[in-house]
Amino acid sequence: MAYTNDSLIKSVDWITICIYLALVVLGWTSICGASYDYGDMDFFSMDTRVGKQLLWIGCSLGLGFVLLMLEDKLYDWFAYILYIGMMLLLLVTPFFAEDTKGSYSWLKFGSISLQPAEFAKFATALALAKFMNVYGFTMNRLKYSLPVVGMILLPMLLIILQRETGSALVYLAFFLMLYREGMPGSILFAGICAVVYFVVGIRFSHELMPDECTFIGEYAVLFLITLFSALLVHVYCKKKEVVRNICLYGGGGIVLATLFSYYVIPFNVTWFLLVESAALIVYLIYLSLNTRVNNYFYIALFAVASIGFLYSANYMFEKVLEPHQQTRIEVVLGMTEDLAGAGYNVNQSKIAIGSGGLLGKGFLNGTQTKLKYVPEQDTDFIFCTVGEEQGFIGSAIVLLLFMTLILRLITLAERQYTRFGRVYGYSVLCIFFFHLFINVGMVLGLTPVIGIPLPFFSYGGSSLWGFTILLFVFLRIDASRSTR
Repeated sequence: MAYTNDSLIKSVDWITICIYLALVVLGWTSICGASYDYGDMDFFSMDTRVGKQLLWIGCSLGLGFVLLMLEDKLYDWFAYILYIGMMLLLLVTPFFAEDTKGSYSWLKFGSISLQPAEFAKFATALALAKFMNVYGFTMNRLKYSLPVVGMILLPMLLIILQRETGSALVYLAFFLMLYREGMPGSILFAGICAVVYFVVGIRFSHELMPDECTFIGEYAVLFLITLFSALLVHVYCKKKEVVRNICLYGGGGIVLATLFSYYVIPFNVTWFLLVESAALIVYLIYLSLNTRVNNYFYIALFAVASIGFLYSANYMFEKVLEPHQQTRIEVVLGMTEDLAGAGYNVNQSKIAIGSGGLLGKGFLNGTQTKLKYVPEQDTDFIFCTVGEEQGFIGSAIVLLLFMTLILRLITLAERQYTRFGRVYGYSVLCIFFFHLFINVGMVLGLTPVIGIPLPFFSYGGSSLWGFTILLFVFLRIDASRSTR
């Protein structure tokens, strides 16, 4: 059933469009504040970043209108073609892109530069929505779950080859959508465990316990593996006796070995924990074979994978990551301050936000941003301009607008009649949430500086167009729900 203009006007979600327009306008004023030089009031000149951003905004509005006018079935029909096309574009980008601050992710077309990674997000979301919309789809079957994971990991790998780790990590947001669509909670738990292992293992990797033989990082993670294994047995196997055995013999053995190292003969307790972990794995496998309960075997695999992740994470951190990436993580984890190096951006950003106080210094009156103390202040660190000029109140309003948008997208996704619309909707909101959480977090020093933009605020056409496409494709799909 084709849409008339009148029916489209009635069906499209104007609340979301109004939030979008408000964020775009606030984003442009923030770029004005971040790019403004004293005495220069020509905000509409195409020679300035402010004028160029205004041009991107105009193009985005036109792009949004075109996306709403297209037949919604086109997004379903061409989902795989768009995905394949974007993957090929990501593949060839490093061969044609110029070196931009160490990455090869920008393609130049005359005076215009575009970043394909920003547009690959909507293509991936559409392809996932189409694949997961097939009859009988379930995340519990490998014939479906493996291709889905592969479709997410492929663009991540191609973007990492462009040396754009931050943009690649955004694709992890799709796993939040998979959890909504039936991905087992155990996988989400494993992901949380991986984060805990990485943070604890890296943060305390070179700190010794009082016995001066055992590194705290390895000791703590191996101890956590024992505790988590006991928790999984309690949740998935419901065997109190097994839980008691793991806690009594596993936990008790660790405590005794630690006390022995402290007061008798100092030794590396990590070796004892590794032997105990191996015994735990053998015990779980034995239970699986003896009781024919597969969950014991899966928990044993979890323990093996956890140990492997611990040591592979250390290797990746020390041997694979670039020195500046290592330093950024070390700054966030509190391992070093480095206020003159990797921690400079975050430190200056905190000063700018803190100087804004409750009400801010006023539009164009921010001193930290005007004097260019904050690097990348109109792109990755644009939120510090909001904090300095608009203060706590203005920052809170911006965050409330973003959260309203995310909550609205949840409402729209839940009211879809097809899995295609719901999957795409949740993919969109997860990407927005990931960008918001990481960008604001890194400006406040709560997350690593990985260089991803704040939606609708950061300067740049690729970012603005990419987010506009994501949002308006979903609005068009949502507008057609009444005809299905």
